[in-house]
Amino acid sequence: MQGTTTLIVMGVSGSGKSTVAEEIVRRTGWDFAEGDDLHPEANRRKMAAGHPLTDEDRWPWLRLIAEWVGEREAAGRDAVVTCSALRRAYREVLADGHPSVRFVHLTVDPTALTDRVTNRTGHYMPASLLQSQLDTLEPLDPDEPGIEVDGTGDPVAVVDRVLAPGGVA
Repeated sequence: MQGTTTLIVMGVSGSGKSTVAEEIVRRTGWDFAEGDDLHPEANRRKMAAGHPLTDEDRWPWLRLIAEWVGEREAAGRDAVVTCSALRRAYREVLADGHPSVRFVHLTVDPTALTDRVTNRTGHYMPASLLQSQLDTLEPLDPDEPGIEVDGTGDPVAVVDRVLAPGGVA
């Protein structure tokens, strides 16, 4: 529906997607979905075993996220969802037919990413898969709706940049 905003907070593992999305939701009260929670169990097991996902693994997951976005649009609700959205083709699935979608691409230096992923607990994706994500990542093109934001530093400051005039919301 016209007038709603859906922010898809994207980036590789360890870029701060969940932390930034949660801060956006804290400030705005918008609906929220953790994209990782929408992964089929088979995808989670595959990643936990150290195997990168294929496009065939990702398509159903991306369609689930796009469906979630469509439900929010139909209800006239603003929303935030996390999703790696590594390739333009994936972002096209997420945005197709969803005029509310804006991407927030969090960028972080690879050394800092490795440190973050290596030291976090309670996540099924091992640090060994980070390089495959970096290899797959296609940054936002100028014609895609969204912005690239430095994801290092204080999450409050990162969200300030996202929600500032000229940001995406």
